[in-house]
Amino acid sequence: MEPNRFNQIASKYDTEERIGLAKIILSAVREEIQIQKDKTLLDYGCGTGLIGLELFDLVDQIVFIDSSEAMLEILKEKIIQRKIDPNKTKVIDSDLTKMKSKINADIILASLVLLHVPDTLTLLKQFYSILNTDGKLIIVDFDKNENISHPNLHNGFNQLHLKSLLTEVGFKVITIKTFHHGKNIFMNQDASLLISASSK
Repeated sequence: MEPNRFNQIASKYDTEERIGLAKIILSAVREEIQIQKDKTLLDYGCGTGLIGLELFDLVDQIVFIDSSEAMLEILKEKIIQRKIDPNKTKVIDSDLTKMKSKINADIILASLVLLHVPDTLTLLKQFYSILNTDGKLIIVDFDKNENISHPNLHNGFNQLHLKSLLTEVGFKVITIKTFHHGKNIFMNQDASLLISASSK
């Protein structure tokens, strides 16, 4: 990912548009997780916590990981403001595309993260190694969009290709579908969002 760029935009990240999109994504994510009070969730590429902070009622603990220190500082402030139990959360500055994690989790959420990662397969392998047996990986990202071209971004993902990568890594029971169509939500272009759920 691009930590320097995200550090620069962190203080202005929580725009009305991003908050609105986060609510749409949150609804789909909550359906996939449901209530699992004995589970640990890892929110990778968590940013300022727009999604993960709304999931504490579903799981036991949430680990937030991001490679942008500035984003994480905002997240930490939100955790304090909401009086979230410190034993229920960890905040880690890390980039799993560059180093392995000693963290284990029952659920991993990667929302609008893969489009920033050049080597998708390597990150998926990292996720697989982090997940406990029967763990679940939830991916939210954009469907492939030929109208978008950017040197630092994937222009979304072909669902069959993403499914083949997940299978190659070893994931099973893979579901993937489009769940939202929106105007100007991806580089000022109309786009659709996919959600994928896979088990280890």
